[in-house]
Amino acid sequence: MSVQTSTTPVRDVGAPRRRPGGGIRGREWVAGWVFTAPVIALIVFFLVIPILMALWVSFSDWTGIGSPFSGNVRFVGLKNYRFLLTEDGLSRSNLMQSLRNNFYYVILVVPLQTALALFLAVIVNRRRLAGRGFFRTAFYFPSVTSSVAIVIIFQFLFNGSGAINAILSAIGVHGPDWLSQQDGLVHVFLDQIGVHRPPGFLANHAVLGQSLWEWFAGPSAAMLVLIVLAIWTTAGTFMLMFLAALQSISSDVEEAAITDGTNAWQRFWYVTLPMLRPTLLVVLTLGLISTWQTFDAQFLLGSAVTNPSIVTPAYLSYKTSFGDQQWGQGAAISFILFVIIIVLAAFQRWVLRERS
Repeated sequence: MSVQTSTTPVRDVGAPRRRPGGGIRGREWVAGWVFTAPVIALIVFFLVIPILMALWVSFSDWTGIGSPFSGNVRFVGLKNYRFLLTEDGLSRSNLMQSLRNNFYYVILVVPLQTALALFLAVIVNRRRLAGRGFFRTAFYFPSVTSSVAIVIIFQFLFNGSGAINAILSAIGVHGPDWLSQQDGLVHVFLDQIGVHRPPGFLANHAVLGQSLWEWFAGPSAAMLVLIVLAIWTTAGTFMLMFLAALQSISSDVEEAAITDGTNAWQRFWYVTLPMLRPTLLVVLTLGLISTWQTFDAQFLLGSAVTNPSIVTPAYLSYKTSFGDQQWGQGAAISFILFVIIIVLAAFQRWVLRERS
């Protein structure tokens, strides 16, 4: 006697029912939208809509009085962008100087804070280091300290009668009022060695409203103070990111490298660092974005009002909008900065991409 076996597949009652094309049946898609709707609403109302409103302001002549969507506000097209980017004048000069200041801030802060964070992570990741918990806390502590307190401390250290100048006076060196210095350090160095006038080529050729001599001035002493402040306060955060990545590397990898006869430097350069590539990309991207958006130190110092060498585009946008009441130009500066950040972040990601 033959026994017939049913070939009907048994469906798992706990699995979600799906359409033949792969879509979820029933009301499961509704539940997904219900759970994500609050977050989507927050993003739309507090991010997307304000960005679109600011974009409209950048194309208008709004003076900050009344609603930017009232009938008294006119659409001026690219006029605000033209004043900032193409037409000679104070607006363009101020923007280009702020971009130059921020450029030196970025190229000094990002690599130095990344290198310092990686160095500290390697140090506190050592198993034989006594007091690892203490050092991790100490290195991370500046990152969680109030920025107001840190700026006040640095102001106390580097003003004309501050602690740094007191130490220098004790050894016979009279330091300047660091936060009021406006000359670029490259120009200061050239002046010390007898170069008092710029070469004709650098003085007569301009790029975006600034002569090449001005572009190559270097950061001022005041900006150098802010650079030290930024590195000191951010290295601890990135140290934790590198530390987490280092602890995720299997010890078998290091043991295999030791077996192959590599020394400590070879293991770090050829084994550890390539495995840190994803974390390195994140750290560099976050560092690039944060340095182009620097604002709080300039605002809290108040020296940016009298010292243009520390003005950044973010601070200039605030000053143009709230101080000069030129809200259209202030919004335009913000979107110019937005484009710069997007382009540089994309270029950085392309440079650090995975290669076969």
